[in-house]
Amino acid sequence: MDINTWRGIATVLALIAFIGVWIWAWSKKRKGAFDEAADLPFADDDIDQKSKGGQHDGQ
Repeated sequence: MDINTWRGIATVLALIAFIGVWIWAWSKKRKGAFDEAADLPFADDDIDQKSKGGQHDGQ
């Protein structure tokens, strides 16, 4: 086996890993977790406004 055979095997393994991650990311079972993670940047705003009583301090 020469280096090109190993490169071909590595390419096929990388393609299989990519397809596996793609299927995992687009599976319907993960949708709820990804939707929750997408809302995380906005969660701090809700907590900050509740702790300040909903008032802005002018900044």
